Amino acid sequence: MASPMKGEINTDLEFAYGSGQLDPVKAANPGLVYDANETDYINFLCGEGYSNKKLQLITGDANNSCSADTNGTVWALNYPSFAVSTKYKVSVTRNFTRTVTNVGTPASIYKANVTVPAGISVEVKPSVLSFKSLGQKKTFSVIVMLSALDTEIISGSLVWSDGVYQVRSPIVAYLY
Repeated sequence: MASPMKGEINTDLEFAYGSGQLDPVKAANPGLVYDANETDYINFLCGEGYSNKKLQLITGDANNSCSADTNGTVWALNYPSFAVSTKYKVSVTRNFTRTVTNVGTPASIYKANVTVPAGISVEVKPSVLSFKSLGQKKTFSVIVMLSALDTEIISGSLVWSDGVYQVRSPIVAYLY
């Protein structure tokens, strides 16, 4: 089972190791995956302000371009992590929508377990994902609410577990 980082030991918290330490055996059979395709990343890069020229250089496709339709945001990328930035002592709420695909047990029920320190409040909707088959997709929302943050970085995690698999996603709040 995944365990939260401890700020006293790992001062960089989640930034010290990304989404987790790699276990090759578990990585080959993860239970759930967060799918993201080329279009998702193009929308992300456009939302980050990449020019058409830079986008085409990265993708290798002269037909790719940024427009209002492809202007995504950092928090819209279907990525297995959640990061919220804020200014000193400013409260903020961010809603993330994610989709996972079942690649574990065909009939499985995953329950959300959130571990966060004081200063972060997290709500997962729905908090239970029921799968009937392999390849089935489920969408959920993670609402992260920060009270007035007064420390440089705090972190926690969301772990989806069905009793066999634990799929961990870091939740990070930091000052900018």
